Amino acid sequence: MIKGLVQGVGFRPFICRMAAKYDLFGEVDNRTDGVRVIVNGDIKTIDKFSNDILRNAPPASQIKSIEINEIQSAAFNSFKIVASKILDNQITEVSPDIAVCQDCLDDLEKDPERIDYPFVNCTNCGPRFTIIEELPFDRQKTTMKSFRMCKSCSVEYNDILDRRFHAQPIACNSCGPVYSYKDPVKNLSNIKEILEEVSVQISSGKTVAIKGLGGYHLMCDALNNDAVRNLRQKKQRDSKPFAVMFRGINAAKKYCYIEDEEEKALKSWRRPILILRQKKLLAEQVSNGLTTIGAMLPYMPVHYMLFRMLKTPVVVLTSGNISDEPIITDDLLAEKKLMPIADSLLSYNRQILNRTDDSVIRIINNKESLIRRSRGFVPRPVEVKCNVEGILAVGSEQKNSFCIGKGNQAVMSQFIGDLKNLATYDFFSEAIDRFSKLFRFKPKYIACDLHPDYLSGQYAEALEKELKIPLFRIQHHHAHIASCMAELGIDEKVIGISLDGTGYGSDGNIWGGEFIIADLKDFSRFTHFDNIALPGGDKAIDEPWRTAFSYIYKYFENSFNFKSISLFNSIDEKKLQMVKEMLEMKMNSPVSSGAGRLFDAVSSILGLCSVATFDSEAPMRLESAINDKTDDIYPFIAEKPIEFSETLKAIINDLPVQTISIISAKFHNTVAQVILEVARQIRAETSLKKVILSGGVFQNKYLLEKSLYLLTRNKFKVFTNRLVPPNDGGISLGQLVIASKRIR
Repeated sequence: MIKGLVQGVGFRPFICRMAAKYDLFGEVDNRTDGVRVIVNGDIKTIDKFSNDILRNAPPASQIKSIEINEIQSAAFNSFKIVASKILDNQITEVSPDIAVCQDCLDDLEKDPERIDYPFVNCTNCGPRFTIIEELPFDRQKTTMKSFRMCKSCSVEYNDILDRRFHAQPIACNSCGPVYSYKDPVKNLSNIKEILEEVSVQISSGKTVAIKGLGGYHLMCDALNNDAVRNLRQKKQRDSKPFAVMFRGINAAKKYCYIEDEEEKALKSWRRPILILRQKKLLAEQVSNGLTTIGAMLPYMPVHYMLFRMLKTPVVVLTSGNISDEPIITDDLLAEKKLMPIADSLLSYNRQILNRTDDSVIRIINNKESLIRRSRGFVPRPVEVKCNVEGILAVGSEQKNSFCIGKGNQAVMSQFIGDLKNLATYDFFSEAIDRFSKLFRFKPKYIACDLHPDYLSGQYAEALEKELKIPLFRIQHHHAHIASCMAELGIDEKVIGISLDGTGYGSDGNIWGGEFIIADLKDFSRFTHFDNIALPGGDKAIDEPWRTAFSYIYKYFENSFNFKSISLFNSIDEKKLQMVKEMLEMKMNSPVSSGAGRLFDAVSSILGLCSVATFDSEAPMRLESAINDKTDDIYPFIAEKPIEFSETLKAIINDLPVQTISIISAKFHNTVAQVILEVARQIRAETSLKKVILSGGVFQNKYLLEKSLYLLTRNKFKVFTNRLVPPNDGGISLGQLVIASKRIR
């Protein structure tokens, strides 16, 4: 029995070829818990056969175990694939979707049945998770079941020597899905005519809605500023950067600085969006002043076919939705909601069953760091060292993902989004139902965030009552730390440093700059960033100038001349007075220790972002401003709590005499130094040396690399998230393992 990621990756055809190599007769089948192989042969040959399986397994597969047993069986006179078997509650891994391979791209030009066929695929590539309904991964259990194979495809499907032997999504021009094009005056069905028309549309500055693997995208010329501005306005997306797709790696290198690890990630079969440093400007409206580009390469055959005709080497390729809603997968809904945004619609007649956004990663300290975990990564499980069977962890409110437990595997959902949006909440609920069916899962326990008002928590409460099962409420920052510990197999007390914007604390206040001593069961708070009042509550997150005012007022009160900073000269006097009165009267001003709020305040003071138009805009602009090197830091007071009065005073004094770049670098260096200083304090008191860094602030490449450097130089063993995001997208994994420890 072979277990792991062994279905939907061409594994059974691969086994057949290996058996032929060693003249072994027998059979192979997919089972819900893996792939079973039976062969007749002597032990030496079978050993060589199994070793070759390990060495030469398909690139997208991942073998977790091979169990070899001697059994009594009938003699075989051939080797064949037999019908799949379903075992109750036993599951194997489901393959993520895989970018089109080079062999299939070659077939677009030379295979008579697939010349210019935009759904070309084989056992090594193509749709997987987005089309699967249930296990095992067989055609009749996918959305390909409605497409009957033609004679030619059937021959290939049954030919052991063919690359498409048992490729479940196999199709060609004669029998597979097809694209259709629609605009206010035209309806096209010929793929060549469609791509020519789309090329004309893009070249003339228009927007095209195009159906991708996991949902619709909106596409326009990334070098045409008017086209991008028009898309931004129609999509109701203010300043948030757009992702772009380059024609190929050479085009990407023209506009981005690309290191070796970054090129490797860009060209991998997962084809994520990768955050890169900008070398040459795209249209100004793409990144809106940030010095980074969210770049990806083509991953569907239709992308390559389109770039053959496009004059531009790069297009905006953003989620097909209205801002904050889930990416659209339904064709009728796409026509209704996207046609008012786009000038035309490019669709196809195969259903997307499992919605997935493009994944987003960043290379930090020469390693991949996930920002959004979706297409190409989901639903690959995280192996954990505790029994998580039957636990449903519903995650956080923003950047939501949920997680289900199967044995020692944590199966995390795709990126869901912000649950405050009704359509996103519906997606959340629907996705839990789909995962439950796909992975034969029924919850016996539930875990959720400590926050009393999160919709994910309300969902958990309703399920608790409906199923009469235990509910565990997990503190937000403990879950951040546990998410990293879980993926790395750490099960002991650690120094946990969790920096983010908002998380509900055990004392009922908003936390976010947390230094804790934690294991997988519990934690204690050692110290935290100074509490600051947020005048207007969530309004202060949308308007960082309010947090800047609050910090300065807390530390300097009426002795400070607010008009000495240009920021406050740009704010209406009545607003300033109102905020001051709110702080004095402690009215609608909840207190927060959130590290994100400190970054907001500094970004605002430097004139980089006083009003945020998208999530984390102020910290992103603050990091983006750094283009000078310095090791200098500002003073701070590393007590309980950590105070930044001296830091802010020094920053304000630097404003007239230093560049924004240097001030930002010094501020980031200061936060890294705070991290080191408090870690030293905890080590002195506890002798702990392992440090976990997690939370959304650690998406900041400059801060994380500086912190890793300082901590490792001072003989700490430092660990960060890799398999799941450090932001709230990884929270559910932490909830899952903490609940497991409390149950067992």
